[in-house]
Amino acid sequence: MSVWLNLAGYQLVWFAAVIGAGNGMAWPGVIAMLVFAAWQLARSQQRRIDLQLVAVALLLGATIDGSLALSGWAIYAAPAPALPSGGAPIWILALWIAFALTLDQTLLFLQTRIGLAVLFGAIGAPLAYAGAARGWNAVTFAAPAWHALAAIALGWAVAMPLLAALARHWKTTAPSLHTPITRSLQ
Repeated sequence: MSVWLNLAGYQLVWFAAVIGAGNGMAWPGVIAMLVFAAWQLARSQQRRIDLQLVAVALLLGATIDGSLALSGWAIYAAPAPALPSGGAPIWILALWIAFALTLDQTLLFLQTRIGLAVLFGAIGAPLAYAGAARGWNAVTFAAPAWHALAAIALGWAVAMPLLAALARHWKTTAPSLHTPITRSLQ
């Protein structure tokens, strides 16, 4: 059941962010992400790992979406507020945060299937961005649009398996909740 709630929560954040941005507002996505993140972290048995994944996802989002924005290949609706140097708007970064919180539930299966994570990133991300562009005008691509979509595919083909691998690595190296701390230090 929690996998379905995690998926539904992420989808609600995605729609709030994309529809809000398409209507010139960054705050719906940010508020939805804050509610989703608070709910996920309150239920998490591995908050530290979740927060580490959020930090890496934010860095990846700032790099990938920031590069797209700064290059002019992607023009984001509701571009402000953004990072101080420009780049990725806050509603896109909110999506990266929410996405990171799906890696140990909805997308758990990708942690052991890195090749599949590459495919999911390379195919799923451009489709999601294209849907945000066509359905809600949340992003516009400079012509020819395939340049931006190829950059998104490449960025996510790296980001998705990296995040999945980190989630698995951090989970396997973290002390068990049932192991006394003194035992794990030996």
